[in-house]
Order: sequence, then structure tokens, then C-alpha cells
Amino acid sequence: MHPRPAALLAAFFVSIFTLHVAASELGRRTPPELRPVLDPGTGRVLLALTTSPASDLKLYQTHPQWAADGVHVIFRSSDRNPARTPQAYAVHTVTGDITQLTTGEGVGTYSLNVARLSNRLYYLRTGPDARERLVELELTPLLADSAAGAVKAPETYERVLATLPADHRGAGGFALDADERTAYFGVRLADAPPREPGKPIPQVPSGIRAVDLATGEYRTVIDTPFLMGHVQTNPWVPGEIIYCNETGGDAPQRMWAVQSDGSGNRPLFPESPDDWVTHEIVSDRDTVLFNLMGHTPELRRRPTGVMALDLRTGEVSPLGQTPRGQGFWHCNGTPDGKWAVADNFTGEIHLINRRTGELTLVSTGHVMKPDHTHPNFSPDGRAILVQSGLLTAGQSLDLILIPVPETAD
Repeated sequence: MHPRPAALLAAFFVSIFTLHVAASELGRRTPPELRPVLDPGTGRVLLALTTSPASDLKLYQTHPQWAADGVHVIFRSSDRNPARTPQAYAVHTVTGDITQLTTGEGVGTYSLNVARLSNRLYYLRTGPDARERLVELELTPLLADSAAGAVKAPETYERVLATLPADHRGAGGFALDADERTAYFGVRLADAPPREPGKPIPQVPSGIRAVDLATGEYRTVIDTPFLMGHVQTNPWVPGEIIYCNETGGDAPQRMWAVQSDGSGNRPLFPESPDDWVTHEIVSDRDTVLFNLMGHTPELRRRPTGVMALDLRTGEVSPLGQTPRGQGFWHCNGTPDGKWAVADNFTGEIHLINRRTGELTLVSTGHVMKPDHTHPNFSPDGRAILVQSGLLTAGQSLDLILIPVPETAD
């Protein structure tokens, strides 16, 4: 046989096999891995949602973790499926059943967006032409068909909402507007040089772009002279976007806010040279929580810890700081304004009562590697979700739920 037809025939069979494997992975269910875990420091019982050898990562703490059905936590993993490709998954927090939600090549698990108003997941997939597509996934029928053992073709559950421009370069992920009619994307406007070891991330002009979920229209919100990072929205106020200057360290001015039409761009917390701001999160319609870092003796000469910033007045209120060690690192809060949570550099999780100022150590030993815990509250505020190296001594990550103490007032 002529070598060219032979090669084409081989490629054809490989492509058919790949498609078959990919299709068979969609909706694939694996047995529950739920098990209680004894906290090594507090003696309290935690609930591990995933415990396999795979490394399972939660979504970033600026975004929702629970599907709109209230019982599934969405997570990501690159070594949980036979093809060993990055994919999205859902774990049922009661039964422990794990369902694979995406399949095939090009799934952008670095920025998954769980809708609050509908049981949907939004993600990016890179096609053979190297362009990214914004995809909407209907979770309700996929999870139901998976449970019934009757999963259909991917296009039954997914639709492409937009193909992003060829020059689209992601920076800072993307987020859904509060009304879930628009997605906002962080972009780089130029290629960045490689980051040198021990140096800040190189700065390049960046911006935010909006995509209309109904029409696919792509438009500019704002351009910035610095690298875009951590694009998030206010889940209660349509058109309000929060973003940061990403440096990989201490930015001269970290936190910013802008309206979806590009107006009102402003720094949220004007920084002095002695402030190190990081890990901002919108906790309710009028509040951003963030950390003023206190991990060096020099920084501790000023107030540090978790801070609450009023988006309307600019007023900043301190919520708390651990008196020992390097202090808090990442934070989150409940929309009712009652609780905040923060981790520290040693993997301890503290609950902060925003009404009384009381700090309670609720969990320990979460080994801040191969990644940090990035805590989030459950929608009902009764549990804290973390990604943890506790069970593997930091070799891989599992998803663990930490109950909020019932005695906490």
C-alpha cells in the first residue's frame, strides 16, 4: 500500500478510537470515595469527598463551587480519567457519586464557572484551530442520564456560545455576570516574556472583554497598562466587575473595580508602600474581603489580617489576624455577613465571627501543597470546602468539607 494512504488510514482509525474513548468517558461514574477524617489538631470529624490517588482541585475561591442543585460540588482533575486529560467533575455531597462532566481534548479547567441561577456549567474548550470556544453545559440532564446509564452524545448537553477571536490571550480567567447574560474575560494584549525565578510576573498591557451569552458578541470593557488577574463579578449586582493587578507577589495597587460598560474604573483600596494586599473575594452585594498580609516582621508593624471593604463607601474594617506564625493568606465569607474563614501558611483553617470578632481554629494539617486550600463556604454556610494535602502529606489534593461548629454563635 502506498505510504500516504496507509498513514491516512491509520490516522482515521486513531481518530475513531479517540472519539470512542472520549464519548465513553462523558458521564462516566465512579464509586463514592466519601469517608470521615479525624482532624489531627482539633480532633473534629471532617468529611473527605474525594480520596483516590488522583489529585482533585476545587475551583478558585472567587467563584461558586456548588452547582445550583445545591448537592453537587464541581471540581477539576487531570489524572482521574483513562485518557488522563484535564476534565471537570461533579461529586454528590450526600451519596459521594462522582460524575465526569466533560471529555476529550482542549478542556480549559483552569477557569470553570458554575451558574447560580440555572444548573449549568460554563467553560472554555480549545479546538483544532487553536481558538477557544465558550461552552454551556446543561448539568441536570447529563447527571440524570449518567445515573440512568443512558448518556447521549456530548452535543445533547453542550452548546458553543461563542468562538473567541484568534488573538484572544487569556489572563485572569473569566466570570459570569450576576444576571448570567454576559461573561467577562481577562486578556493579555501582548505576549509576556518568561518569568525569571524569584522575580515578579512580567507586566504586559491587558484588559477585560465581554461576551454576550445570547449573541456571542465580543466587546471591550477596559484596557489596563498592567497584567490582568483574578477577574470576578459581584454575584448580586449586575455589571460590577472586580479584578486585580497580578504580579505573583506584592502589587503596587492590587484591587480594582469597573462597571461592565467600562465606566467607574477605580482602585478599591489605595495602597501605601507598606501594604501587601492579596486574595480579594466578593462576599456579599456590598462587601469585598481581602488579606493584608502579615507574613514578615516588617509587615506586622502595621495592622494586618482579613479586612472587609465596603464597596459603596470605601470603609475598611479589620476582621481578625492570627497572633502567631505568618498570619492569614486566603479568605472567604458568607453572604449574610456572619462568618469569614481564613487559612494560614501552615494549613490551619480559622473561622471568624464577623459580629463578635471571635476566632475559632476549626481545622489543621492541610499541607499547603501541591496547592493552597482556597476555602469556600457552602451555600448554607454550614460547611467549608478546601482542597487539601492532608491525606497524602502534600503529594496530591483531595476535597474535604469542614463542618462549621454547631455551637458557633
